[in-house]
Amino acid sequence: MTMSWLTVASSFLVVAALLGAAAVDGVIVDGLKVGFYNKTCPAAEEAVRDVVTSEIGMDRTIAAGLIRIFFHDCFITGCDASILLDETPSGDVPEKESSANGFTLHGLRTIDVAKSTVESMCPRIVSCADILAFAARDAAVAAGIPFYDVSAGRRDGSHSNMDDLPGNMPTPSHHVPRMSELFAKRGLSQEDLVVLSGAHSIGGAHCFMFSNRLYGFSQNADVDPALDPAFAAQLRQVCPPRREGDDPQQAPKVSFDGRTAEKLDNAYYSEVLAGRGLLTSDDSLIKDPETKPTVDLFAGDDALWQQKFAAAMQKLGAVDVLVGEKQGQIRRQCRLVNKQSRQSTPSRPRRKRPRFGRFVPGSGFHGFF
Repeated sequence: MTMSWLTVASSFLVVAALLGAAAVDGVIVDGLKVGFYNKTCPAAEEAVRDVVTSEIGMDRTIAAGLIRIFFHDCFITGCDASILLDETPSGDVPEKESSANGFTLHGLRTIDVAKSTVESMCPRIVSCADILAFAARDAAVAAGIPFYDVSAGRRDGSHSNMDDLPGNMPTPSHHVPRMSELFAKRGLSQEDLVVLSGAHSIGGAHCFMFSNRLYGFSQNADVDPALDPAFAAQLRQVCPPRREGDDPQQAPKVSFDGRTAEKLDNAYYSEVLAGRGLLTSDDSLIKDPETKPTVDLFAGDDALWQQKFAAAMQKLGAVDVLVGEKQGQIRRQCRLVNKQSRQSTPSRPRRKRPRFGRFVPGSGFHGFF
């Protein structure tokens, strides 16, 4: 991406047909606008920023959580706040309860507070999808990225189904070819993949997401030889071998970047190059000849990476958005679809919700960030 990082995301137009016209292919949608609420709710962005800043002031880990929620929302059905739904009119178990999300989502309360605050100022004006986009930007800025504009005008969707995630979301075990394929389906480039992976400069991963690299890695090596030996030994001290019946929610969590764990910067790339990337997906970026030069570039130029990160977040925020009054709705509460009219089709019975404690690390499905 060579355009200015202040360029509005809607200027990136990608035609899905060029990617194979599959049903899940994404489109960078035109129609969003910086300053969308200037007349209808001029204090909306500032209100969201105040909430996010306050929440992160009390808990620095919320910054990584908000960016992750935004990515997981946009990557499936587009940036429509579907990840925020607790239930749907169709009765489908929502995205929120997928094993890629579930208890690993962090920052949902912050979105609730921001929505409540904005609703008290401007009822039924600002969508949850836009609030989430603003909050992700504000989280990135709070963590060290220079301020960047976020275009708005998204509307909220009513479809959310956990079954949409498997096969469509990058996972910690994926390598570059598969991740690049999934990014392309969303209208995102391989450079976007490397850039957005840099979000791993903050936040962390539970041991079960990378334990395959620490124990029983292969027939010839118990530990992944790509890991720095001292780093691997340190991880094994924190992450004991998994035992049957272990509760994933109680698994220890390790920072992605041990050097600047609360600062969103390019240290992640240096750590990966030094064999200290936690996930297989992190390590794959330096093993693949198509992505390693970009990792090298960002490791040596923090300002460039920050610029690229802002632009990639803008581009991500325009994937398959709902725009215009004929699409979606403005939810009153981010966790619930607005009540439908009496003439609406009755919803089918809800499916039984999953129990996250039953997921087996290594074989279960866990999200990219």
